[in-house]
Amino acid sequence: MRPEKATPAQTDLPQTRHDLQVWVREHLHLQTPLETSLLAAIDTVFTRHERLWQESKQEAIQALSAGFAEKMARVKTELSAKDATVSSISRYFEGLVAELTDRTHRDPKTKLMNFGRFTEQVESFLALEQRGRWCAIGLVDITGFKWYNDALGHAVGDRIIERVAQLLREQVRSDDLLAQERLGGASSQDLHARLGGDEFCFLIPDLAEYHQAHAIGERFREAVERYDWTLEDRRLAAQPVRVDVGVVCLWLGRVAERRFIARRLAADLIQRADKLMYEAKGERASHIYLVRARLENGVLIEITGNEEEPV
Repeated sequence: MRPEKATPAQTDLPQTRHDLQVWVREHLHLQTPLETSLLAAIDTVFTRHERLWQESKQEAIQALSAGFAEKMARVKTELSAKDATVSSISRYFEGLVAELTDRTHRDPKTKLMNFGRFTEQVESFLALEQRGRWCAIGLVDITGFKWYNDALGHAVGDRIIERVAQLLREQVRSDDLLAQERLGGASSQDLHARLGGDEFCFLIPDLAEYHQAHAIGERFREAVERYDWTLEDRRLAAQPVRVDVGVVCLWLGRVAERRFIARRLAADLIQRADKLMYEAKGERASHIYLVRARLENGVLIEITGNEEEPV
């Protein structure tokens, strides 16, 4: 729809204050005093309306600014809430990943480290540990465990495994004066692992003297023997649980001698401890065997009774 064209009469109407003053002079022909008064009144009206318009414009700008500031504050709050939500979600998933990672490193039955993770920890310790003192690797086996499974059932066997794992955690612990655990912030339970079946292993990373490892191992063995196994099953009164322990104490020496053979050295220590455990199993009078060892040209050498201790 096209706009209507202005008529001649509409075109002649004044459009500005100056046009209005000219129009008054040309069309009204008033006496000078009256014309002056009229024009002054017109100026007063124009001035007042301009002032009101300016005030309204400022109010509008202020209202707009206030509305914009309020909107920005609301947006900022919403963004902060979103950031908090994103942060919470991020922390949740970080915790979930850490938990899942930890679960992959642990035996589901005993919550001890699994053997693969334990081996990694031992390798890292041997490659990085710079103190030249004694450390010890121990392996544990439940004496005659097959009989418990066959005679009393797998449920009783599982309870035995879980209880031995708990006693191992309690007796070989990081805050023990005999074994100060210092594995880069790892928790005390990370000293221990389930090798598989009814076998366990442990690391004592820092000993002032090698015979302290024997004392810790013996304390654990005695704790297993003293435990009231009838709490797990009344039938265990006839044949309480026992353990066999094999321990290899290594004189750490210089880290340069271990750094590049840490993986092989860890495997050798575990294998040697496993052999000692089976020797202890055959010697019913002791149930715990321990040997001392040192490195010589990258080879694990047993320290005999007559040989002087390393310095």
